[in-house]
Amino acid sequence: MSNLVILRGNSGSGKTTVARGLQKKLGHGTMLISQDVVRREMLYVKDGEKPKVSELLFQLAVYGKEHCDVVILEGILNSKWYETLFKKLMKEFDKNIFAFYFDIPFEETLKRHKTKPNANEFGEAELRKWWNEKDLLECIPETILGKELEADEIINLIFDKLI
Repeated sequence: MSNLVILRGNSGSGKTTVARGLQKKLGHGTMLISQDVVRREMLYVKDGEKPKVSELLFQLAVYGKEHCDVVILEGILNSKWYETLFKKLMKEFDKNIFAFYFDIPFEETLKRHKTKPNANEFGEAELRKWWNEKDLLECIPETILGKELEADEIINLIFDKLI
């Protein structure tokens, strides 16, 4: 049975960095689904209530379940907008879901954003507009990750839970 790892949090919180590092550490047979890649690059749609990307994220996760040892789903994944997706994933993966929420202060996410390759595409005003404080899931328990943890520490923490 495949495990599903969900990495959620505000923009600039470190989700993508951790997801890529975790995939590398877990090795072959690990599928990484990035909400941003699917939404912005594959479908070219905006995020919001009743997200158009939700069904494809689910189908990709099911594909990963059938063909991979671990599926990593990472993105902002607003808890209200994606509630239906999370409930479907719970039914599909049952107890094999490990969810993590990056609870990073706004100032820290802004600092991290400035180091990203796409830093010039949007800035502080957009980040403030998108900010969603403590957007925890109601249907899946999440481990809360704070700013005191480095990416490698988070990767090892998740790895240890999966093994």
